[in-house]
Amino acid sequence: MAENTTALALRVNQKAAHLDELRLEAAPQPQPAAKPGFAVVRVCAAAVNPSDVKATLGIMPQAVWPRTPGRDFAGVVVDGPGDWVGREVYGSGGDVGITRDGSHARFLVLPAEALRDKPRGISMDEAGAVGVPFVTAYEGFRRSGMPRAGQTVLVLGANGKVGQAAVQLAAQGGARVIAVQRRAGPFEGFACAPVDVIDAREGDVAARVRELTHGRGVDIAYNTVGSAYFDAANKSMAKGATQIFISTHDRAVPFDIFAFYRGMHTYVGIDSLAMDCIASTAQLDAMREGFERGTLKPFPVARAYTLDEAIDAYRLVLSGSTDRVVLRP
Repeated sequence: MAENTTALALRVNQKAAHLDELRLEAAPQPQPAAKPGFAVVRVCAAAVNPSDVKATLGIMPQAVWPRTPGRDFAGVVVDGPGDWVGREVYGSGGDVGITRDGSHARFLVLPAEALRDKPRGISMDEAGAVGVPFVTAYEGFRRSGMPRAGQTVLVLGANGKVGQAAVQLAAQGGARVIAVQRRAGPFEGFACAPVDVIDAREGDVAARVRELTHGRGVDIAYNTVGSAYFDAANKSMAKGATQIFISTHDRAVPFDIFAFYRGMHTYVGIDSLAMDCIASTAQLDAMREGFERGTLKPFPVARAYTLDEAIDAYRLVLSGSTDRVVLRP
């Protein structure tokens, strides 16, 4: 890489009260030679996640300033260890864009250990948008036991991106999948096997789950919403089942300890921000085979924005849109 060149990056210099405080700035082009074991990635696509926007607005307490946001990326290695230069890579990280400069820039500096080859057969846009949702879904299953044939997995909030990723992973593992979403079926995402759909607006979710499982209940309840589905998930769990949490609206919920221990239940909490770029990208690598053979599919990218249009992309995500959008620096 040539010295004394500049590169554009989004920059948050302090906690922002409004997205208009997000600035596009010129910065020295990264030089990894001064940091052995690091590489420079020219970013081709980087998703805009809700957590990117929340961190910019100071809602994520882990975030530090000044920094460049952006947790997910896909691009080409342009400097660093010789065996990586020129290769197409992708990745994510709970530290990227939160405690270290992120991917909403033309260049991203990462430890070489965080580099992984982009799966064959998916585009840069798609690879740049799989990170946070799939890593979060995978970590929940990794810690609760990966879904397998003979099990039933309930995904609550299945219309969200983590929910859609969880459905894909459960179906790939051979489990029967029941998806709860706030709309009539069919399931609105991809799955490599049939998915039973429950419309949360229609009747008692737990009663419907019990009906579908002939009274037994489910082995894993992946609750992507939290408090709103806490009771329904508990009542849907078979003996020895696990409920996974990644988010919530209300921090306190009524909890029946008797039902918990009589049911021999387990609760698993997941914080994707706790997984750095090395751990997160290793998990993506564990899903590579699924992406390459088609049992897992990246999300359709609804729209791509330039860095100049980044505030528009941030506003769209902040509005609650479920569209998957990327920046193309």
